[in-house]
Amino acid sequence: MTTKIHMLCDGLGRPLRFKLIAGQRHDNLTAKALLEGFKAEAVLADRAYDNNDLRKTIADMNAEAVIPSTRSRKVPIPHDETIYKLRNLIEIDQS
Repeated sequence: MTTKIHMLCDGLGRPLRFKLIAGQRHDNLTAKALLEGFKAEAVLADRAYDNNDLRKTIADMNAEAVIPSTRSRKVPIPHDETIYKLRNLIEIDQS
């Protein structure tokens, strides 16, 4: 069995909240729970988090979804590529 770590961070990459889940569980099931009760200007996530339900949750927060569209999406949704690069603060080990 594998494990995934999902983490909510501030704009400087500092952890605010995290969840451990089973590796075979879909990423989208965890994202909404992590965002609950938080305010943000933008939510950055990789394409695994691209779904209409999460995008609606982010829009309801009055935040921008900075998430690349999955390849299966018929009409890709544009995202800010400059902001998306900031995702590297937590995706890549900085040590």
